[in-house]
Amino acid sequence: MKIPRLIFALAGIYGISVLLPMYFERAHIERVYPPAITHLEYYYGFVGIGLAWQVAFLIIASNPARYRPLMLVGILEKLTYGLAVLVLAFQNRVAGAIMAFGTLDLVWAALFVVAFLRVSPASV
Repeated sequence: MKIPRLIFALAGIYGISVLLPMYFERAHIERVYPPAITHLEYYYGFVGIGLAWQVAFLIIASNPARYRPLMLVGILEKLTYGLAVLVLAFQNRVAGAIMAFGTLDLVWAALFVVAFLRVSPASV
């Protein structure tokens, strides 16, 4: 049970450390990766939903057996961004740094699968 707990705890901590600063870096992101963000609700919505999932990962880490079904949704969360970035990269539509973050999400998805397989379903 230690490995699944560690995987989800690290994922949550990592995700918070990457996403939380995005609330304060919008202007920098617009300069480095133009054009300017025109729909701020999508940007801040993405950051907020992402942060909520990082908290969910910390909750899963607190009791992996109890929250095992939620791990499947966590895998989906990681795959949706990682695969979208991968497709965009093949179309030459994302920067290298973005590709790195998308790849990391695919690595997290694989680790979440490992965690899911290592945890026995909780008794009802």
